[in-house]
Amino acid sequence: MINFQFHNPTKVIFGKNVESEAGKEIKQYGAHKVLVHFGGDYLQKTGVLDRVHRGLTDAGLEYIDLDGVVPNPRLSLIKKGIELCKLENVDFILAIGGGSAIDSAKGIAYGLANDFELEELLMGNVTTDKIAPIGCISTIAATGSETSNSMVVTIEEYKGQKNLKRSYNHDCARPLFACMNPELTYTLPVYQIASGASDIMMHTMERYFTNTTDVDLIDRMSEGLLVAVRDATLKAVKTPDDYEARATLMWAGSLSHNGLTGTGRQSDFASHKIEHELGGMFDVAHGAGLCAVWGSWARYVYKINPARFAQFAVRVFNVPENFYNLEETALKGIEAWEDWCRKIGMPTSMSELGIEPTDAQIEEMAIKCVATGNGSVGFFKKLNKDDVINIFNMSK
Repeated sequence: MINFQFHNPTKVIFGKNVESEAGKEIKQYGAHKVLVHFGGDYLQKTGVLDRVHRGLTDAGLEYIDLDGVVPNPRLSLIKKGIELCKLENVDFILAIGGGSAIDSAKGIAYGLANDFELEELLMGNVTTDKIAPIGCISTIAATGSETSNSMVVTIEEYKGQKNLKRSYNHDCARPLFACMNPELTYTLPVYQIASGASDIMMHTMERYFTNTTDVDLIDRMSEGLLVAVRDATLKAVKTPDDYEARATLMWAGSLSHNGLTGTGRQSDFASHKIEHELGGMFDVAHGAGLCAVWGSWARYVYKINPARFAQFAVRVFNVPENFYNLEETALKGIEAWEDWCRKIGMPTSMSELGIEPTDAQIEEMAIKCVATGNGSVGFFKKLNKDDVINIFNMSK
């Protein structure tokens, strides 16, 4: 186990009807005017937005709405939000939704607290530990952005390059509070449930596949989370109003990405970097994109440490262990993951995802991918441009 720091100050308010408490929470931080940030029209249709507005008014707070968030949130809307907040003297940002709404809110909060262009932060040219106060109401179990330090945003154009999906991570971006009501996820389409659950699995798996030794404590915690999500997803896609299944997924989403399962080890995140390029170029659902490429990544790298893949197979997917051939066990574990993906309606290749990149597009994605890591991505096995191209081709 290697040295680590773990800091997660987000207050989690979990259970039925907790979204109504957001106003009282915000008032405690001395705020006066709130930007309510969200996307789509489901919040209006379900009455969630009205309940939130009522809670803000009852707490003596003014508010202004900014909708328009889309999957793979866009920098252009974030910039619009920054200007709106400055114009309206907003001093607190409340996101309602999933990772896209929360990440977009984080971008607005960074923009309010700093005087640089947000592109420079996302491209790694500047850093900051300053951010305006944020709270959130989760309506999707997926990215875990409600308690994470991460923000992922699509830059539509930067110095001649288009649709760059880039991230910035800092503990200052952890929301002050997160209201999490599993019932708010009932109306999600099955595809979105499955895509979100896949992202939860992947956030843990990106940390689980490590070459750091003596990490059995977090291994066991991660395996328990993965098994619980594995089973809860199968229930949730069949029975939309299964509260316990939805509660498991919602809480697991936070636990998988709040940093806990990465303590004491070197995480990988190559699959995420690879998928970010798919998302940037083809605007695919993040979890579905991860499912499309992970099996190919796994087959490309598993020989670096077949014992770790075999452990995953046995402990998470109940694959019988072949003590004489760990590689066989490892490969069966990868197959078991892909079988699970298919059961919940997720793709295991780019063609199943509905995209067929050209060789030129694959090369472009690979170049952009490794540029985020100064020429390579990943730590389980460091991948250069040619490696990423090979993985993309395997995942066709």
